[in-house]
Amino acid sequence: MTFKQKIHTHYQQQIQDKIDVFRDMIAALTEDSKNDAKGSAGDKHETALSMMHIEQEKLNHKLSETLEQKAILDRIDAASVHQKIALGSLVQANGILLFVSAALPKISVEGKNIIALSPQSPLGSKLMGNEIGFSFEINGTKYKIESVF
Repeated sequence: MTFKQKIHTHYQQQIQDKIDVFRDMIAALTEDSKNDAKGSAGDKHETALSMMHIEQEKLNHKLSETLEQKAILDRIDAASVHQKIALGSLVQANGILLFVSAALPKISVEGKNIIALSPQSPLGSKLMGNEIGFSFEINGTKYKIESVF
């Protein structure tokens, strides 16, 4: 397994874990609301159900966002090597490793820090379509693409 494939697999596992947690939390809330409906009456009951419903909507929204991130990761062929930066490229610029995929938390693989960024982010949009040696500036910081995997 290549270094880029390890990064991709790590992010896929991280996203799948988040999806599982959100689904478990939603299922628990659904179960709690069923149980609460059986044994309560009055305003407290209505408030509790309303709060559970609001929490469930928040979790469904987070789950939806996470499923979108998973869909992006699923489109990436981590075995491919790009000459020009595209979705799924691993880029080294200024000594920083950037994985062009979705905006995800920083991870560490084989002792190296990797930052996942969206192609729509300011840095991601500057990288897209460019190749080794390309230089640019964002917010006063100069970047130079050192390698593309």
